[in-house]
This record gives sequence, structure tokens and C-alpha cells, in this order.
Amino acid sequence: MPRTGRHRPPKKRPRSGRSADLPALVLAVTAALLGGAPANASGPGAGLRLPTPPGGENVRVLVFHASAGAEPPTVDAGIEAVERIGRQGPPAEHFAVDATDDASVFTDPRLGTYNAVVFLTGGGDLLDPEQEAGLESYLEAGGGFVGIHDAARAEPYSDWFTGLIGARPAATVPGTAQRAVVETGDRRHPATRDLPVEWKRPDKWLNWATSPSGSVHTVARVRENTYRPGPGANGWDHPISWCRDYDGGRSFYTGMGGTPDSFREADFRTHLRGALLWTTRLARADCQATIASHYKAERLTAPNQPGTSDQIGEPHGLVTAKDGRVFYIGRGGGDASAPVVTDWNDPDVGKGEGTVHVWDPKTGKAALAGTVSVFGNKGGGDELVKNEEGLLGIELDPAFLTNGWVYVHYTPHSGVDRTTRMAERRVSRFTLNPRTDKLNPASEKVLLKWPVQVHSCCHAGGGMAWDSKNNLYIATGDNNSSRFSDGYSGNNPQPVYKGVAFADARRTAGNTNNLNGKILRIHPEPDGTYTLPEGNLFTGKEPDEGGGKTRGEIYVMGVRNPSRISVDKKTDTLYAGWVGPDATEPSTTWGPAKYDTFAAITHAGNRGWPYCMGNNQPYRDRNLPDPSKPLGWYDCKHLKNESPHNDGLVSIPPAEPNNVWYAPQGGGPDFPRDAQGVPSYRLSEQKLLLPWLKGGGQAAMDGPVHRHDAAATGQGAWPAYWDGKWFVGDFYDGDQPRHALVMDPRTAGSGGLPAHAESLDKIVPVGVNGIRNLMGWTFGPDGALYVLDYGRGFFTSDAKSALWRVTYTGGEPTPRATELARPGREAGR
Repeated sequence: MPRTGRHRPPKKRPRSGRSADLPALVLAVTAALLGGAPANASGPGAGLRLPTPPGGENVRVLVFHASAGAEPPTVDAGIEAVERIGRQGPPAEHFAVDATDDASVFTDPRLGTYNAVVFLTGGGDLLDPEQEAGLESYLEAGGGFVGIHDAARAEPYSDWFTGLIGARPAATVPGTAQRAVVETGDRRHPATRDLPVEWKRPDKWLNWATSPSGSVHTVARVRENTYRPGPGANGWDHPISWCRDYDGGRSFYTGMGGTPDSFREADFRTHLRGALLWTTRLARADCQATIASHYKAERLTAPNQPGTSDQIGEPHGLVTAKDGRVFYIGRGGGDASAPVVTDWNDPDVGKGEGTVHVWDPKTGKAALAGTVSVFGNKGGGDELVKNEEGLLGIELDPAFLTNGWVYVHYTPHSGVDRTTRMAERRVSRFTLNPRTDKLNPASEKVLLKWPVQVHSCCHAGGGMAWDSKNNLYIATGDNNSSRFSDGYSGNNPQPVYKGVAFADARRTAGNTNNLNGKILRIHPEPDGTYTLPEGNLFTGKEPDEGGGKTRGEIYVMGVRNPSRISVDKKTDTLYAGWVGPDATEPSTTWGPAKYDTFAAITHAGNRGWPYCMGNNQPYRDRNLPDPSKPLGWYDCKHLKNESPHNDGLVSIPPAEPNNVWYAPQGGGPDFPRDAQGVPSYRLSEQKLLLPWLKGGGQAAMDGPVHRHDAAATGQGAWPAYWDGKWFVGDFYDGDQPRHALVMDPRTAGSGGLPAHAESLDKIVPVGVNGIRNLMGWTFGPDGALYVLDYGRGFFTSDAKSALWRVTYTGGEPTPRATELARPGREAGR
């Protein structure tokens, strides 16, 4: 029977300190788990005859419901729920249930006849040392464990039990039940795959003394901004259900189930049923995928030899070939010894060397594949001196292994006009020699070119990506100064150099007749030309306002500086991230602070810049004769480009809301709006919709959507848990995003917020010796993650500039297929 009011010092029992009878118990439990109870079983309960469960198989679950005090009010409802679960589903997934509050069951060899033990207990010291040793032996023999809610308070003196549970509650006990949102981030585990991604339910929500994130595999989190978490709140990363392979067995814990009504809830029973299918060995699941120690980050490139770029240039993008080779580019800034020419009277002003390197997994070596002469080496400091042009993007032809075609997005130095300070941007195709692995400079085919101003920095963009129809997407920056607007909308018609306004993004990103500040979509043809796919934002032949005021290459307009884009070829959804302006706080005069942005894009459209940002938060208009005086607020749904520098349509497509935006104060800033839909922009009224991130120094770096291919991946491949998750990151390694997102496909393309965000900080390591300045990331055909670290300087490469690979070292889903209790559904494969 349960013991009450008893206390003892902490149990730190070495394995050698077990009772003399425990070796026999270990053998008996192991034998029972592997093939039924031994014939000579004896002790309390030895004569108990357990009923045969439906289906005729020997699958049993024990519900242990002892308590050091009064019995929890959840016991009867919990037992009834587990019994009901045992009869659900096909007969092959049924199991029998027994319930007891007698702790002596843990020293009875018949414990081994149970596939899983459920702790539906209250808190307190429930097991003596031998009973705890029996439970430990049960796990070592391959048993399963499910802990529910207050089971986390049981055995408070036991380090082993703390490891079994995974975390201990904070000292404050929750009072009444509150309704909250549970994010079921694991969409493959049987405990969560059939639940809503955002699951709204009432419960008594526990806070954790120490968060288990990274040491257990979390399958669900509770969203703290949907209820009052009280003292000891854990923040945005608040695990509520998790699992792990522990000490030879399987452990699942849920902090839910704190009320009797929970067990009458159909979705909660679905949750418990999935936990029991895995712990009883009726189903397989991956409970290792997010444990940080199961990932290995390895630097693949060495520092350059002095005065050379033999390993890496100024990192600016990467792509993997189907044979596993990784191609990565250097923008054009040299190392510290390279000369930087900033004098416009010098013919070599801004001249740099864009590099293309290739890392070969067969040799583990990097080599220089080729260079292009670029305008892109103009130092740092004041933005009228520095420059972001150069070699900006790379992609390989879908048939690259056959034809050797490599596409690059760059600014050739030969195209610079020093008088007007204009240059030419190109997307060109080169051919890689298969014998030498060198780019043939004479093979260049220029597909697309357009003018850019290079008098003032910045915003070149650069990323490229293919969809499943072999359309090529090209991201271009707004080619606009960050200055002259106090860090708000880049819509200042002044100043002008040689007739070009370089601080007015309405000339570029907001202009239907300009290729800057856009994501273009073209279909390259074998002869080095391109055609336009159907469904772009414009045809180039719109009759409005006299015609000739649109470009048919435009798929998306209104983006500021999209350095990285990606396309999920399974859905052909385009994913993009772009850097925002510089204002650190919102302004009641001018509008939102700097918002770095991520968007899932399912159709052609306008993402808002420089008129609106975030979830359609407008800026204030400004214009001649005095741009310092604010005019009216932009109407995001009815936009007009009334810049004196606009040569496109005046009436432009409406701005569409984006999925993720963040400022120094946090993620997803939002404000109350007036009758005209204009936010208040008062910090005191700000609400943060995305509490899992914040900015500061920030530069959004879009990443891939992971797609798991069990047939094609090799050793080190990331597990199927990550399938369908969208990776977003930031150049900097502070509190900015480095997360994998679960998007609701019903709302993602219309600006829906992420349903779940999972931090990657412990997996893609940050810090001084980690991947500190994220400049590009993608999954290779081997299933590993390849990452570029920019280094620690700007407009240069240094000893920290590197290509990295992050591999998975955990095992396959458990139990092994040969250890299933009977053939069952498989998860996590």
C-alpha cells in the first residue's frame, strides 16, 4: 500500500548497492518481457492470472496510481480512459489494463508481463529503494513507461526517476484549469500526428524547474501567451509532452491530464493512445530527433592560405549537386591583404573577384572552380563608400550532371559606368568542364540583364532557386540607400545623382517596370534565352496607362533585400526572407520599426515594401517639394505609386501580409488600429504575436524546407521528423531566429502565422566557435545540412569563414522492427 508522511534522504543508489535478490528479479523481468512470465515466478501477486486481451496477444498495461497523500481526483477518469484506449482501433492494437496502488508490484517478477507501466500518481515518495530498483530493471529489460501530469512530482529524491520523467515541476503548483493553445510540433509521432497543429484545450499547466528542451524529444509545447503561466514561466519554449529512449526502455511523459475532464476529451485520449502504442511496442516512433547531442557540426574547409582564396571567398551562397558536391560562392571582397579601390577616378574602382568553390565529399577537399571579375569590393563604413554588389547567387541546372550548366547572378565590373555610377546586373550560364571541374569563362550565356545604381550602397539580394517545372526564381534587392529616411520607409525622392534617385524604393521595389526589389521567375531555354511562365504578376503587355509599364519577369514585387530564397518542389511554394530598414522603434509619425521578414509565397503578388510591412502595417507617404513633411498613410489594399521617379503603373497590386516579421523588441509586433486601419505604433500598446524570436542587429536568412528521402539519404541524414518544416534564420546569432517552422498549409500562403517554431540553436551551433554568422544553408542529397559561416569581418573573408556540415548521429525509430509486440503501424520513418 502507499506510504504516507514518510521522508528519507536523497536516493543516490549505485548499481552495486542493489538488494541481493535483485539480480534474480532482473532476469525474471527480462524473461517475462521477452517471452512471458517465468514458471518459477513467486512473491506478491505471483498467482494473479491476467486476462487475455482482445486479439489474443499478450499485450498488457499496468496503471499505477499510488499517492503519498489523498488520491488525485484524476485516477478514476484516467483508469477508465486507459481501459477505453485499450479497446480502440484494430484488434492488433488492443491491450489489457490492470490498475493498482500497491508498490510491491515493482518487486514482483510478473512486472515483466506488462508492456508498459502508466504512472497516474500524485506526488511524493512512493517507492522504496528495492521497488525503484525493480522499476529500473523493468526499463533496462526494454519496458515502457508513461507518466501523466503529477507523476513528475513522484520520487522527488531519485535522480534516476528525474531522468525517466525528463523534468521536474517548478515549486508553484498550478491552481485552476486554464484554456491554452498546445502546439503539436511532431507531426509523425502517434501521440500527436492525428491532433490539430494548434490544439486548444483546458488543463492545469505545469512550469518546469529546468526546461528539458534539447535533452528529450518534445512532441508538444504549450503556448504561454494564450494563458497565465504564473511564477516560474518557461517562456515561448515550454515543453508539455515529450519522449525519449531511456535506460534500455521507452519513456513518454505528458504534463497534461491534470483534470478529470482531460481524460474524457477525445483528443487527449488520442494523445495518450499514441503514447501507449509506442511504449507498449505496438508502434514505432522517433523519440531522438530533437535531442541536441544527436547532432554533430563539422567544419569542412580550412582557413585560406595567406593572400589566397584557395578554400573560400567572401561567403555568399551555396547549392548542392545530386552527386553530393557542394558549390559555394564568394561575393567579391578579398582577404585583408586585398586592395580596396574606392576612388571613382580609378578605372579599378570597386573591382573584386567573385569566386566559385566546390567541395567534394569523395575527397573531403575544397577547390576553386572559377572566378568572375565583379564590381563588389568597395570596403565598409559609410554607405556611399561600401558596396553590396558582386557575385550574389548560384544555382545548378536541373540536368547539371549531364550538361554541366552553372547559373550565376552577378554584377560584372566591365559593366560599370564611372560617370553615371550605374552598372549592369546579370544572370548568366557557364559550363563546368567535367574533366577539370573548372568553369569555362568563354562559355558564358547572358540570360537576363538590367541596370543598377552603384553610387550608393545597398540591397543587392542575390538568391536563386528552381521549382519542379524548371522555372528559375531570382531574388533582387531594391538597389536603394538605407539612409535619408531615418530608418523608416525608403521612399525619399531626394537626393538624386545624375538623374537617379537612390533613396526612393518606389523607383525600384514599388515599380512595376523595374526588376529591382523583386523575385523574378523565368524559364531558361537550352539556347541561353528564357521564356516567361504563366502566372507571373505581369505579362509585360498590360494595356493599363498606355502600356509598356510592366515587366513580365516579375513574380513578386515589394521586397527590400532578399538574400536567400528557396522553393519546396513538393508544393512549389516559394519561401523568402528579406532584411528590413534601420529604425529601432516604431514611430507614430512614420510607421513601423525595422521588420525583417519571412514569407511563404504560393502565388504572384506584392509583399508591400516600401509602402507596408509585416501584417500590412502602413508607412507614411512623403514626396516633393519637402520630403521631411509626412503626408497621408498608405492604404495597403489600394496602393498608388506616386513617386516622381516611377516609370511603371501608378495603381499597383495590393500589399499582402507576411508570415514572420520581427523587430528589436520581439517577433510579430502588432498594434491596435483606428477606423482607417492605421496602427497606433505606440510601444506601450505593442503586442508580440511571435514571442519565440526577437531582433536587434538582424539580417533575415531564409532556409530550405526539409524533405526526407529514406531511399536517397546516407549516413548522417537528418531524420524524417523534420520533413515539411521550413528553416528560417538570421545572419546574427543572438535571439534572432534560427528555427524550424510548422506552417498551416491552409493559411501559409495568405500570411498565416507559424503554428509551431522549434529552436535550432543547440543543433546548428552558435557562438564563438560555432556557426556564428549564418550566410546560407541547404540540405544535400545525403540528407545532411550544409551551412556557410560568413566569418567575423565585413566585406572580406577571414579565418572563421567556412563551410560546415551538420549530421544526425541518433539511431532509427524505436523499438526496432523485430521488437514490435505484434505488427503495428510505424511512425517516424
